[in-house]
Amino acid sequence: QVQLVESGGGSVQSGGSLRLSCAASGYTFNIMGWFRQAPGKEREGVAAINRYGTSNYADSVKGRFTISQDNAKNTLSLQMNDLKPEDTAMYYCAADRAMWWTLLLDPSRYNNWGQGTQVTVSS
Repeated sequence: QVQLVESGGGSVQSGGSLRLSCAASGYTFNIMGWFRQAPGKEREGVAAINRYGTSNYADSVKGRFTISQDNAKNTLSLQMNDLKPEDTAMYYCAADRAMWWTLLLDPSRYNNWGQGTQVTVSS
């Protein structure tokens, strides 16, 4: 049974930091990523990585967010620094067994999703 469990969300002030974690079980995944969805907006890719370390970042988070993975433990992390109010959203962990090298931020690449963790950034 596939499970993706996110943790680490919370409320911070603008300029603060949070670290999200995702524990995956059930399969060995080849791609994993973080997506977010704010109220009234579409889900968007934030950062993603394949098991060989190729990563993609949304332009809006480059230089502020860092994605990392532990393949042995099947875990994924997202270090978020210099958070801004526009980063406020529900953040989802996603994973898939297919191997991709490009377009890792495309949600259609992923068939497994977590329940989400809320990140709120106040100004």
